[in-house]
Amino acid sequence: MAGRQDTQHADIPATCKSCQAGQGGLCGALKASQRARLAQVSSRHQVSAGSDLSDDETYSIVLSGVVKLTRNLSDGRQQIVGFHFARDFLGRPCTARWPIKTSTLTTVELCSFPKAIIERMMEDTPALGRVLLEHTLRKLDEARNWMAALGRKTASEKVASFLLMIATNMDAANNPKGSTNFDLPLTRADIGDFLGLTIETVSRELTRLRTDGVIRIANKRHISLESLAKLDERCGD
Repeated sequence: MAGRQDTQHADIPATCKSCQAGQGGLCGALKASQRARLAQVSSRHQVSAGSDLSDDETYSIVLSGVVKLTRNLSDGRQQIVGFHFARDFLGRPCTARWPIKTSTLTTVELCSFPKAIIERMMEDTPALGRVLLEHTLRKLDEARNWMAALGRKTASEKVASFLLMIATNMDAANNPKGSTNFDLPLTRADIGDFLGLTIETVSRELTRLRTDGVIRIANKRHISLESLAKLDERCGD
C-alpha cells in the first residue's frame, strides 16, 4: 500500500507539490491518485491584465494576481461586484450560465482544468464538494459584509475597508498587526464605482489616511502600511 501511494505521489509534478494555493484548497481535498490525474490535464499559465476569463469549458484556481467580477446592465452600465485573489476558485459548478463577467485586473497566474474532470471528482469525493461549498459560503459572507459596508459606512470607512481587503488578500501571509505594501489593482475611478463614491471623494479620503499617518502613497498606486491594525481601526467594524 505504501509503495502504491509513493508511486501516485511521484506522478504529481513538482510544481503541484510545492503549490501553496492547493495545500488547503481544492487540490488538498483530493486523493493522491486524483491529484496526479488532475495534474495531467491541468494547464498553468499567465493571463495579462484586462483579459476576459469567461470560459464554459474550464475551471481555474487563481495562483497570483487579482480578478474582478462585474455585472453588466442592459444599458451598458457595469458594476464591480467582487474580486478573486490567490487560492480562490474561479468558476461556477452545477450551472451552465453565470451572469457575472470575470476579467483580470493585474497579470494573473492560473491553474486551469476541464470542468468535466472536477465534476466527476465531486461525485466520487465528498470532501471536494465540501471545499467548494466552504469557498462559496465564504464568498457569500464577503458579499454580505460589503452590502453592509456600502449601505451604512461613511466614505472614510469605506475606503479604509477597501484598502484593508486588498492588503490582506494581496499578501495572505502578512502579520495581522504588522506592516505590508502593495500596488492598488484598481484606479481611483474604479474604486469609486465599487464603493459608490466619486473619484474626488476617494482621492480626498486617501489623502486623509496619508495625512493621518495610516498609509503612505507612492506613484499614486503603491500603498505602504506600517500597521494593518491601525488601518483596521478606521474601518468602523
